[in-house]
Amino acid sequence: MSRVLMAGSAADRLRLDPRTKLLILIVLNIVMMGGGIAGPAMIVRPALALIPFLLLFSGGRVKAAVICLVLFAFASFGESYLVPRTEGLANLLTVIASGLISRFLPGLVMGYYVVTTTTVSEFTASMERMRVTPKIVIPLSVMFRFFPTVMEEASAISDSMRMRGLGGMAILKKPVLALEYRLVPLMVCVVKIGEELSAAALTRGLSSSMKRTNICRIGFGWLDAVLAFVAIAAAAVMIVL
Repeated sequence: MSRVLMAGSAADRLRLDPRTKLLILIVLNIVMMGGGIAGPAMIVRPALALIPFLLLFSGGRVKAAVICLVLFAFASFGESYLVPRTEGLANLLTVIASGLISRFLPGLVMGYYVVTTTTVSEFTASMERMRVTPKIVIPLSVMFRFFPTVMEEASAISDSMRMRGLGGMAILKKPVLALEYRLVPLMVCVVKIGEELSAAALTRGLSSSMKRTNICRIGFGWLDAVLAFVAIAAAAVMIVL
């Protein structure tokens, strides 16, 4: 019993408010895609990019965090070291590969963390506290359930195709069949998922003008304050310097 309580309290201490997650996501994308690699950016960009990897690691997704961190490290190395020392086609390929990975990967990892760790109730409650209009809250609430559901359906389709001999290297041998058997069912599932989630959101009263109640617990803690300060400070440094 005590172990369960200790685990729960540790999880609560590492819980982030949805508003903090969105702030980090916005600032991270702005800094990573808008900043250079010289001057203060040499310190600010890597320090800010570590946040999503650490959050993913703390959420128990150790393998994914390590793989993404290694990719980002190689991309950053290529962008800062290999690009100035290569020419021609090699330079072009290095610039494209390292630039895309180093600038987009941290934002994608943070977006994945936000979607997978934030429930619809938590997001809705936090947006209502910020007095955000339902015209924005409802589509975003549907989105928070849309992408995880699509990923689950895609995984189920992949398992089904693997049982039929169209998994792994078989895709290269039969690309047309693989495209038909994977893409078409996924497109049908995407359409149905969108309709069902929209109906579910309306059924739960998200479009109602009455004030809704929530049983989820949201609020700012010490970790929210630290990460928000780091994100705002990083954005300020990039803007001023």
